[in-house]
Amino acid sequence: MHSKIRRFFGAPPKHERGSLNLHLRDGGDVTGKVLGRLTSTSVRPAAVLGEIVFLPLIAIILGLWLNPEDPLWTAASFPWAWFAPVILALRYGPLIGLGGSSILLVAWLILNAGNYDAFPKLFFLGGLILMMLVGEFSSLWLARTRRAETIQLYLDQRLEHLTRQHYLLRLSHDRLEQDLISRPMSMRDALIKLRLLRGGSKTPADSAATLLRLLAQYCQLESASLHSTDESLSAPELLASIGNAEALRKQDPLIVQAIETRRLCHVRQTLNENEAGTHYLIAAPLIDLNGSIYGLLTVEEMPFFSLQDETLQTINLLLGYYTDGLVMDNLANPIVAQLPLCPPEFAFEAQRLWHLRQTTGIPSVIVALELLPRAIEQDLPLQFHRMKRGLDENWLILGGEKQVLATLMPLGDYSTAEGYISRLESWAKQKNDLSLAELGVFPHTLLLDQDAPATTLQRLLRLAND
Repeated sequence: MHSKIRRFFGAPPKHERGSLNLHLRDGGDVTGKVLGRLTSTSVRPAAVLGEIVFLPLIAIILGLWLNPEDPLWTAASFPWAWFAPVILALRYGPLIGLGGSSILLVAWLILNAGNYDAFPKLFFLGGLILMMLVGEFSSLWLARTRRAETIQLYLDQRLEHLTRQHYLLRLSHDRLEQDLISRPMSMRDALIKLRLLRGGSKTPADSAATLLRLLAQYCQLESASLHSTDESLSAPELLASIGNAEALRKQDPLIVQAIETRRLCHVRQTLNENEAGTHYLIAAPLIDLNGSIYGLLTVEEMPFFSLQDETLQTINLLLGYYTDGLVMDNLANPIVAQLPLCPPEFAFEAQRLWHLRQTTGIPSVIVALELLPRAIEQDLPLQFHRMKRGLDENWLILGGEKQVLATLMPLGDYSTAEGYISRLESWAKQKNDLSLAELGVFPHTLLLDQDAPATTLQRLLRLAND
């Protein structure tokens, strides 16, 4: 395509290409040339005043040299002296040209002192008309040029802004693409895998290896290890490792800080306090709801850009979910003791998600569907139970005349509950052409936040018995 364009328009000769490239690199500016200096206007008042005075004087001096008898060429076939005011009018407009014309008028009065009766009226009238026309033309094009330069400056700024935005968008797209490649599963899929670890015949080493693989996939860990230990770090046992993980350094300042504070610590926190530094990037103890330490995760190598708040929150989430799953009975028993009708799985999941809310700040929500007798007659509780998602837990509470189907939705908030209720509304419209209220279903939303899970679940029982 480019070769066709060159053949059509003709390529410049080789000896001209260097000057053409230089011209393009300089932005097409010719002010360095003599002709460019003549065509460029000055913005300094002193320089403009000097041009008003010296250009007409130069014309008068040339006239005295070439035509001493008539220096202003008033009787000649062409008024050469008017070139000075015309040039001034072309460069700066009619007012500056009028200043140059006054110099010519003063010069004529001086050169013809005592002979004012022979004043060349047509000479000066025609010159003034010519100068005004040229000055008006110059003012018009100067205004257009300034407007074009302003528009060009604006377009250049917009282009620069759009170029930066495009570059940032491209970087963001590349980052998202990299994250999608490294995280083909969603966080819910990872939690389902961790939930399955508490069942079956898997050994602690197998469960720890699965946890490390999930952490490596979601948090881009390159070298890490998981040890089984307690607060004293007396006899740490290696459960699983990835990469080139070395033996545990129990006296490392990052590990000491993580055990003392009983929370995840990373290298930026210790470098500010311990000049000796640390061998690890992240140290995170595995702590259950009761504050007992079951193990320790240490990370030695990971990409620089992966060490951020989102990654640390993900590590906290997966470790907390995994640790709570190891002590399901201990978590569920306090709630089951207060609410014997509550299924242990539902109680355990509520207690674990509430614990995650306290440690990581990620909320969960319960959607309670209050079902009136006409809804129960249509077998809606069973149909709603079949519509639950993979991570959700259901609890059907039987009341005196009505029932309450509670759906515990992990890692969700009010918007998640609204989406679920909207899905039920759409289902009711498609199947019965009625709304949930017309079917006898009234949804309620409870957030697992500050209140203890037992308090929230008691509200569900009161809702079923009111």
